Order: sequence, then structure tokens, then C-alpha cells
Amino acid sequence: MSPNKQHQAYQDNAVNTASGAELTLMLYNGCMKFVKQAIKDVEANHFEEKNTNIQKAQNIIQELIITLDPKIEISNQFLPLYDYMLFRLKEANINNNVEYLQEVLELITDFRDTWKQVILEIRKKQYAQGAHV
Repeated sequence: MSPNKQHQAYQDNAVNTASGAELTLMLYNGCMKFVKQAIKDVEANHFEEKNTNIQKAQNIIQELIITLDPKIEISNQFLPLYDYMLFRLKEANINNNVEYLQEVLELITDFRDTWKQVILEIRKKQYAQGAHV
């Protein structure tokens, strides 16, 4: 098996065995990656690639919106922020605006960092409960 196929198999396995919380973290990380690349694309005048990367980031944010549970109060607070990020990505794409992309990158990074903390706290609690069993 070639190294590229091994890497793909590893990634597929990571996604297939990840918890819901870990999948959300993967979405945030992927969105950050695509926004960072879109910034580089704008700066290099690679507008077709910029468009592709912004669309990938938009698709991830739309997936995050779909996964929101309206019964949970925090979801109602996330939705307007996700909508705002989608709006800014659209505006950045139309106007080749790096500042808008930076703004989205900051927001999605904050979401990711917060989510990472949530996962760590959950794991600490699970470990503490497991240690007492």
C-alpha cells in the first residue's frame, strides 16, 4: 500500500471511529484549514482556488448549522454567529477581502478552542469516574 493510500486509510478510520464531539472538532479544524488557504490564495491572486476553499469552509459551517440542536439554548446563540460567518465568507469571496477571511478565522478558532476545552473536561470527568469504578 502506498504511503498516500495508508494516510487516507488512517484518516478514514479516524473519522469512522470518532465520537460526535471529535467529529465537530474535526469540522472546526477543517474549516480553519480552508479559510487559511483561502487567505493565501487571495494574497497570491489564485482566485479559482480561493473560491474552492471558501466554498469548502462554507460547506463545513452549513454542516455545523445542521448539527445544532434547537432544544439546547446554546444552539440558539451559535446559529447567528454561524450565519454571520457564512455572510462574511460570501463577501470575502465576492470582494477578495482578506480582512473578512481573517475575521471568520478568528471566530472559528474561538469556537474550536472552546470546543477543545469542552472535550478535555468531558474526558477528565470520564477518567475520574473510571478511576473510581
